[in-house]
Amino acid sequence: MATLKVGLVSPEREVWSGEAKMVVAQTIEGQLGILPGHAPVLGVLLDGSVVKIEPADGGEWVTAMVGSGFFSIAGDEVSILAEQAELGAEVNVAAAQQALEEALSAEGGADATAERRARARLRAAGQNA
Repeated sequence: MATLKVGLVSPEREVWSGEAKMVVAQTIEGQLGILPGHAPVLGVLLDGSVVKIEPADGGEWVTAMVGSGFFSIAGDEVSILAEQAELGAEVNVAAAQQALEEALSAEGGADATAERRARARLRAAGQNA
């Protein structure tokens, strides 16, 4: 079975890497599902979105919040380079909820970037946001 070699990195660390059956990413042009054999692509990630990775070993889907960034597909390699990234399993839900409340109550109106990122953190953690 063909697989993808996937790397999700932020400036601070390698967030996830491994073999995958499929990757789903939200771009500024729409959602993109990536399977082995996909045509080469260079895209821009939607700031405050969620990337989903289906591991090749049959494990549970990996979800991660991503800030702005890029991804590339070349051969069967997918590189996701995000300004900010956090695995859903690592999200502190209470802190993300607090960040969302603070963004929504920001003086002068909602802080759109902080709101998108807080909502993405909650979605990555499996919470409705």
